[in-house]
Amino acid sequence: MLVMGCGSIGTRHIQNLLALGVGRIIAYDPRPDRLRELQARFPIEIVERLEQAWAAQPTVAVITAPTSLHVPLAFEAAKRGMHLFIEKPLSDRLDDAVDRLIETVHRQQLVTLVGCNFRFHPGVRRLKALCQEGVLGRLIAARLERGQYLPDWHPGEDYREGYSARRQLGGGTLLDDIHELDAIRWLLGEVESVVCFAGKLSRLEIETEDTAEILLRFRSGAIGEIHTDYVQRVYSRTCQVIGEDGTARWDYTEGTVRWYSAAAREWTAISNPPGWQPNDMYVEEMRHFLTCLVGEEEPLVDVVEGRRTLEVALAAKASAETSTVVALRCRAPNADREQRPAAAVTVTRGSG
Repeated sequence: MLVMGCGSIGTRHIQNLLALGVGRIIAYDPRPDRLRELQARFPIEIVERLEQAWAAQPTVAVITAPTSLHVPLAFEAAKRGMHLFIEKPLSDRLDDAVDRLIETVHRQQLVTLVGCNFRFHPGVRRLKALCQEGVLGRLIAARLERGQYLPDWHPGEDYREGYSARRQLGGGTLLDDIHELDAIRWLLGEVESVVCFAGKLSRLEIETEDTAEILLRFRSGAIGEIHTDYVQRVYSRTCQVIGEDGTARWDYTEGTVRWYSAAAREWTAISNPPGWQPNDMYVEEMRHFLTCLVGEEEPLVDVVEGRRTLEVALAAKASAETSTVVALRCRAPNADREQRPAAAVTVTRGSG
């Protein structure tokens, strides 16, 4: 298995893959200092050039490079018949390269998974179950919020040099916090239209937006709201789902899900499993990927699903840049591309 990009998330995946019993891991990164540190910590192989990695003929690629490099690296791996794990977001743009990647993946019948680790969080899974089981009744709205001070993300590193701070690498809170868009789509379904206000409002020394407010209309008629930022000095991540028969609330830092039943007129609460740690969701995510590789499960978020969420994120960016309502127009997929995305973006002038 080849891991391309060995920053914090790449290192985490290497550690978890070894714990899950993956025997041979090859690590590639353009920074020799990262490779030396990894080799000192883990029983893995390292390569300083991609040509060396391809020559080793791995069958699986884990792509954890900056966002702007996800699709180019994935395409090179897919051409060589490698199954793909791609960290979120799938890309920082929608262009022919994304479509070529999807076509290659389908032609080669490759397994793909986009890294949306919060689908493996017990709290988010409890929310999904409450929605699926009808506990909340018909879903009306959802509100998600995520904030953390960017310089606190990777202590010891200069936040101004990280990909989050740099436009050309695909940074910015709208793409960084695409977990929230993935989660709200998982809970409420497909998005019909988007309005967003976003910008760099703080004194952070970055090129990208540090604050965003997104309003979403879903095909079901439900409405969603997402706040994300790089500014909050205390980490915060929450989700509230409102239905006709009840309300559910998840708080990441508290580790709880609480829901109110109108019929019972009472609240019920459940906490994370005893001893649960944040890394557990990354372990479960990678366990799921390995299980998909042997055909025992279907990927929760393949490249097509990852593309759909990326469309919503980029629609939010377009809305913020143009002060418009952006509609995602459904179209029937082509017969020879059954799993290609079925949405196209149009812009409608509005008061936003």
